[in-house]
Amino acid sequence: MKRRIFAIMSMVFAIVLVMSSCKKENVTTKENATTQNSNDPSGDGMIENAVTDIDGNTYDAVKLGNQVWMAENLRTTKYADGTSISLGSSRSYDIPYRYYPDNNSSNVSIYGYLYNLPAVIGNSTNSSANSGGVQGICPNGWHVPSDAEWKQLTQYVKSQEEYVCAECSGEDNVWMTDCIAKAMASTTCWNNYEETCAVGNDLSGNNATGFNAVPAGYYDGDCHFLGYGAYFWTATQFVNNDYYCRILTCGDAGVSSYGKAKCQGYSVRCVRN
Repeated sequence: MKRRIFAIMSMVFAIVLVMSSCKKENVTTKENATTQNSNDPSGDGMIENAVTDIDGNTYDAVKLGNQVWMAENLRTTKYADGTSISLGSSRSYDIPYRYYPDNNSSNVSIYGYLYNLPAVIGNSTNSSANSGGVQGICPNGWHVPSDAEWKQLTQYVKSQEEYVCAECSGEDNVWMTDCIAKAMASTTCWNNYEETCAVGNDLSGNNATGFNAVPAGYYDGDCHFLGYGAYFWTATQFVNNDYYCRILTCGDAGVSSYGKAKCQGYSVRCVRN
């Protein structure tokens, strides 16, 4: 009888471990970057518990060059002034909405929420300034990054030899910021991909920067690509109802830039003012 009880308990424990592995490993993905407990580390490095949003969610951050970025996707349900953001079940160009990644509420703790652009910028107008002019959905003291700030980030990462995948061919990625996606992607949750220097190839080699991009996919009336791609809004308008976003996918070595319709749901990272 005791053997049977022990066997059942072992099976339950194993199942729990499998179900929680992505979340647990996602927390430890930052170990590939240097962890520093200072709010202003002298060089690149993690800043633990750097900011808390109005819902009480606490986020680690990472200093890269002269910028400090959240190292986790935003998961707030409110603006800093307490105004709620509705959970959406359809697309909208005007109404602020948040969405569960892959339509599953349990994914929020790992991937954050997906937000449409109206939710991201709130009552602000678009910004192309490198200093950032849109607090939008971000906590006080932080803001939604502009396209220029994303460029500053990717150019800095590319300038650091230790963050660039040496086997990557720039000729294959002329339309992207070359060979740095692995250094910015988390070490778990990505679909596997065989090509050298692709995010999905040997996940243990990811996340040298500590940026920890997780593949939350996107929402466009339904949810797609969980495990395949990380999509991040900027606060900079592209044309008409499109805004710039940055994309990492499991099969690519670079970080791409596209204009996307503001009714779609993507992830958000905030930058410290």
